[in-house]
Amino acid sequence: MDAMTTHVITGAGSGIGRIVTERLHARGDQLVVVARDAARATELTEAFRGSIPVVADLARPETIAEAVQDAGVPASVDALIHAAGIVELGAVADLPLTAWTSQLAVNLVAPAELTRVLLPRVRAARGQVLFVNSGAGLTAHPDWAAYAASKHGLKALADALRGEEARHGVRVTTVYPGRTATPMQEKVHAQEGADYDADRWIDPASVAAAIITALDLPRDAVISDLSVRPGPRA
Repeated sequence: MDAMTTHVITGAGSGIGRIVTERLHARGDQLVVVARDAARATELTEAFRGSIPVVADLARPETIAEAVQDAGVPASVDALIHAAGIVELGAVADLPLTAWTSQLAVNLVAPAELTRVLLPRVRAARGQVLFVNSGAGLTAHPDWAAYAASKHGLKALADALRGEEARHGVRVTTVYPGRTATPMQEKVHAQEGADYDADRWIDPASVAAAIITALDLPRDAVISDLSVRPGPRA
């Protein structure tokens, strides 16, 4: 993409989303950062000078449309990057209802609603929607039912959107990272009762590099689905 393109990004405060945001900011692109509250918005706009904050709690997707309207998002958006997510593990027999509703809201319903609200702007740019999914979006393992269900749903959202928006010139990409050394991964290990060793997993900068590659791909092609797995350890 050319310099000064506009990106809307969720999850800019941590992990993969943070590194993607840092790289796009460093090259001079316009950023719109979605933050869950005013304090987080201030933190992000101080870290990424010139960025536009959208204060919207993704756990409450019904707040997104008004938040976008009030934020002054540019009329043309080159990329909408969904990098936010939450995880709560547990067996189906044990997971409370809130574990299902919260993960579905943040990981699936909020991306769907934010995409709906911003699609006119993405269409105006003949832009791109990029979903940071997970290996759990392809395969579900024991104790991962709710999270995997939200991510399987995110894959369905992306696949349907890709077919719907092709006539508008909108590209849709899903990236499926394997286990990545992020604060979320540390939380997962704590829930699993396992020791956490960041060196065993993918550096989030490597996933960020894959995301930037998909965003920067020339217009005559699209990376529709991209799996990023831990490389071999010597």
